[in-house]
Amino acid sequence: MAAKPAASADGAAKPKSKKMLVIVLVVVLLLAVAGAAAAFLLLKPAPEDEEDGAAETHQPVKKGKPKAPPQYMPLDALVINLADQGGTRYAQVGITLQLDDAATAEAIKAFLPTIRNGILMQISRRTADELLRPEGKEALMNDILTLVREEAGMPLNRGYSPVQAVLFSSLIVQ
Repeated sequence: MAAKPAASADGAAKPKSKKMLVIVLVVVLLLAVAGAAAAFLLLKPAPEDEEDGAAETHQPVKKGKPKAPPQYMPLDALVINLADQGGTRYAQVGITLQLDDAATAEAIKAFLPTIRNGILMQISRRTADELLRPEGKEALMNDILTLVREEAGMPLNRGYSPVQAVLFSSLIVQ
C-alpha cells in the first residue's frame, strides 16, 4: 500500500510541474515584453515644442576637431567729423574685426592704412541721426565689412570670407 500512494504522488507532480513551467514562462515573457515597451517609451527622444508648436528636426552632429574660436583684431579708436548741417558733430568709434585666424590678421595688417582711410570716409559721410539709429549702425557695419574685405582682397566667395564681421567696441556721438 505504501507503493501505491508514492506512484500517485509522482503522477500528480509531473502535470503540476508542467503547468507551473508554462505559467513561469508566460510570466517571464510578459515581463520581457513590458520591459521592452518601457525602454522604448522612456528612451525615445521627446519632440521639443517650438514657438509654432512644430516638432524640432534633429540634425546629425558632426564629429571631429572642434572649430577654433575666431581671432579679434581691435583697430585704434577714430574721432571723425560728421556730415551734419548747421553744427559740428563728432563721432568716436572703436572697431574690432572678427577674423578666422591669426594668419588673416597678419594679412590685414598690411592693408591697415587704406582700411583706416576707407573707414574714416565711410563714417564722415554719415549724420549723427544715422549713427544713433540701429539701422544706421547696421548699415555702417555692413559698409565697413565690405570695405575691409575688398581692400584686403578677401571678398565674400560662396558665402565665406576670412573676415567674418565688424564689431563696434564703442560708438559715441557728440
